[in-house]
Amino acid sequence: MPGTVQSIERAAAVLRLLAAAPDGLGVADLGNALGLAKTTVHGILRTLHQVGFVEQDHSGAHYHLSDAFGRLGESYLDPNELRSRAINWADSLASRSGEVVRVGRLVDGVVVVVHHVFRPDDSDQNLDVGTTLPPHATALGKAVLAYDTSGAARPRTLEAFTTRTITDPSRLAEELATVRARGWAGEFEEHTVELASIAAPIRGLGGLVVGAVGLAGRVERICDSRLRLRADLVTMVRATAEAIGRDLREDT
Repeated sequence: MPGTVQSIERAAAVLRLLAAAPDGLGVADLGNALGLAKTTVHGILRTLHQVGFVEQDHSGAHYHLSDAFGRLGESYLDPNELRSRAINWADSLASRSGEVVRVGRLVDGVVVVVHHVFRPDDSDQNLDVGTTLPPHATALGKAVLAYDTSGAARPRTLEAFTTRTITDPSRLAEELATVRARGWAGEFEEHTVELASIAAPIRGLGGLVVGAVGLAGRVERICDSRLRLRADLVTMVRATAEAIGRDLREDT
């Protein structure tokens, strides 16, 4: 059997000490308590701060547990942060593909659109920011639902929007397994007749999926002559998701 991971053991010990110190502790306090060098403790604290588990007081001398640590079941990423990181990349994807682009996140069993870029053709379009999408019937939804480990976001009843909507739970499970295997999600007239979509998950710190980015449009533009989702658009969407995730991982 493999041994334990020392860095995780040390991080857990730091968290336990902070949990028992309502007024916070300094680097020297933690180092003395754990028998670790200040540089080692500082590295652990810096990482825990980056992932949102600890905070510094106003003086910067003491650390304490953050409110987010007590809400581990909630999304750690603010939707405004996701949107701000996605804006430039989503705009570029819309410009290159010529299609509508949306960024969404899973909230209480539905996908909430946090950013929407209009199709760049000057046609009349409605802003979708704040609207919700069914996770089982859209590529954007399947791209995040596939990585939900709680099972709480999985719809109890799979509503049919068209004759192509997946309404069988076992078939949906197979579809989500396919999404995980290939790293992107597709949808062909499952939510709206004559429309198709492609989406890919956005991974934040630690590889956690925090949302998805995708494009949608008429079948004849999103699919090839054999009604297969176009490989070039899949590549664009996946590259966009990776770029947004890279920004989140580097700057969050």
